[in-house]
Amino acid sequence: MLVALVLLLLALSNEVRVNGERGDRQCGFNPSLKPRPHSVSILEFGAVGDGKTLNTIAFQNAIFYLKSFADKGGAQLYVPPGTWLTQSFNLTSHLTLFLEKGAVIIGSQDHYNWDVLDPLPSYGRGLEVPGGRYQSLINGYMLQDVVITGNNGTIDGMGSTWWESFSSHSLNYSRPHLVELVASTDVVVSNLTFLNAPAYNIHPVYCRNVHIHNISIFAPPESPYTVGIVPDSSDHVCIEDCTIATGYDAIALKSGWDEYGIAYGRPTENVHIRRVHLQASYGSTLAFGSDMSGGISNVFVEHVHLYNSKGGIEFRTIRGRGGYMKDIILSDIEMKNIYRAISATGYCGSHPDDKFDPNALPLLDHFIFQDIIGTNITIAGSFAGLQESPFTNICLSNITLSVNYASSTSWECSNVSGFSDSVLPIPCPDLDSPSNYSSSCLSKLSMKGKIAGSGSVSM
Repeated sequence: MLVALVLLLLALSNEVRVNGERGDRQCGFNPSLKPRPHSVSILEFGAVGDGKTLNTIAFQNAIFYLKSFADKGGAQLYVPPGTWLTQSFNLTSHLTLFLEKGAVIIGSQDHYNWDVLDPLPSYGRGLEVPGGRYQSLINGYMLQDVVITGNNGTIDGMGSTWWESFSSHSLNYSRPHLVELVASTDVVVSNLTFLNAPAYNIHPVYCRNVHIHNISIFAPPESPYTVGIVPDSSDHVCIEDCTIATGYDAIALKSGWDEYGIAYGRPTENVHIRRVHLQASYGSTLAFGSDMSGGISNVFVEHVHLYNSKGGIEFRTIRGRGGYMKDIILSDIEMKNIYRAISATGYCGSHPDDKFDPNALPLLDHFIFQDIIGTNITIAGSFAGLQESPFTNICLSNITLSVNYASSTSWECSNVSGFSDSVLPIPCPDLDSPSNYSSSCLSKLSMKGKIAGSGSVSM
């Protein structure tokens, strides 16, 4: 039995290594950022970069003009050094928005004049307030081949007034995001700094083939529910080489809210996250859910550094969500100064209204955690499944978490089952089930590697 287990773990380790290389193809599919044949400066449309002049019309007119080049190889809107005040504006297909070094786009704090949009269909209402939501600063709808990049330019949401209004419950609509792209394909966001988002920083929703890399995101620890990158009902997503520090979650995967997400039925899947540094003051550095009614699957996370946060890796759901989270691999992770390193709970989240089905139970199945090191951890792991829908096939291997003196218990478990090997502190007995779980882990890992290596799909 012991020999068989050792052989199994060696195979498991080799499979991770091989499939990690296959998984590189998802992020390795780097869309070429060829120069656009046409380029104009925002200055040509009367913009003034003094931080005081409102440039919304200049951005809108420039993009309307560049739309005419969509069938001629596309075009670039160049934003030179300066501070460019604007309200929200929409991008167009086959466009590159390029922010030069020293260029700062800042969002107007006069939110009473911002446009209001209908709720996303997979949510049925605004996330924070019933009804509509404020349009985000930079938007795209049903676009193809859109690039937001630069020479480390900055997009600053000037979020303090939004945070104050949110905290005082004086907003009539849900807060906007910095960048929101809806139902778009072939999206690149790179080489920029994002500051002080009103809510989310980058929100691709119903998108396909999204590549986010070399991004820095910062918001103060006290900023309420500010989130870094939120892939939402999107597929074939790569997030790599990013540094994120926010008030709530750093990266959060979502796919809709209760009956609305179930009806819309668009999962988040085929996601690859690697080489990221994440801090989340009051949330989790890497969060799944709790809005996951459309499903989340085939996620591969590797080579990440998580630090100075309340939560490390967290899976959230609740009765009435439906949906699933499954076939998720997290490997080669370093944690430091994390209160709760790994957790999954079926008791987190709220409902949009009273129309949800309490019998819509979420499924959580086949999570693999491997090669994780943590220092100054208070709680190593917490798993609280639902009695009617336990969390199954939780696989832990080669994990060492140094628990601090403040910890009264290292692991908390209920309604969960799985397999563990070489894990310290020793996990609860629920995660040390017989060897049939180990073979299931290996099987799913092999399948995941093939999916992760599939790369981009045709449109």
